[in-house]
Amino acid sequence: MSNDFPSMEIKLPKISPGIIKLIIVGVIVLILLAGSFYQIGAEEAGIILRFGKYVRTTNPGLHLKLPLGIEQLTKVPVQRQLKMEFGFRTTKAGIRTEYRTTPDLVREATMLTGDLNVVVAEWIVQYKIKNPYNYLFKIRDVDSTFRYMNEAVVRAIVGDSTVDEVITIGRSRIALEAKIELQRLCDLYEIGIEVNQLIFQDVNPPDPVRPSFNEVNESQQERERKINEAWSEYNQEIPKSQGVAEQMIRGAEGYATERINNAQGDATRFRAIYREYSRAPLVTRKRLYLEAINEVLPKVNKKIIFDRGLESILPLLNFGQEVKND
Repeated sequence: MSNDFPSMEIKLPKISPGIIKLIIVGVIVLILLAGSFYQIGAEEAGIILRFGKYVRTTNPGLHLKLPLGIEQLTKVPVQRQLKMEFGFRTTKAGIRTEYRTTPDLVREATMLTGDLNVVVAEWIVQYKIKNPYNYLFKIRDVDSTFRYMNEAVVRAIVGDSTVDEVITIGRSRIALEAKIELQRLCDLYEIGIEVNQLIFQDVNPPDPVRPSFNEVNESQQERERKINEAWSEYNQEIPKSQGVAEQMIRGAEGYATERINNAQGDATRFRAIYREYSRAPLVTRKRLYLEAINEVLPKVNKKIIFDRGLESILPLLNFGQEVKND
């Protein structure tokens, strides 16, 4: 039995050459349009190169460029806050950020201070790209250059400071000076970067000497605390003693003024009485007698008069009799 199958003939529809040309033209137009339109984000700027030569910078939005590789687009994040880390790397950002530290990164952060001590300084630089043209074309490999500039600036400023300044009281000053110097270098080399902030994350002595350094630091802090307490007590006692001394001086001056005024008053009164006595002796003596009686008798205790009799006031009575006889 022979296996004979009926022959099948496939006939393609006839397409006119005009339609094929239209399809080809349409595909070419779509390719050209797809390569001509581009979108720039809100945080970006577009750098257009024509045959490798810079021609223009475009702002955020929808734009056109020459297709087929005639004009090439490079997007630069000019409004984005960029960050560069030294001495560590962030492996996972979030609520609990994870960091990575390797021996190479530790060497990157290890530097010598001005008093010949070694510290491990980890820091972050936050920056923006303010000039995309300079950032792309002025210097080759800007990121590596900017990293080397950071290390050179921070090492130079730390090398001019003591270990106590770097670790404790001088960190903010060193960070500010490093930021200013780094910005000066960026402007000098025209790399198109604006340094916003330089922050020291952690500054410590190397791990092998950290326990000894902490003991010395604690001893210094204890010494400073005792000195501050002594100065505080000094500032309390000295003003208090000065106030007491001033009070005693003022009291003595007041007492001296009072005695002088009383003596001057008594002398003036005596001279006035003497002048009156010189003019009218009898009248003056009677007046003095009456004034003395009025002043003394109310103070005499009746019991004393009763016990001693009139002898206790006899001198006054005799004096009064002499006045009457006169």
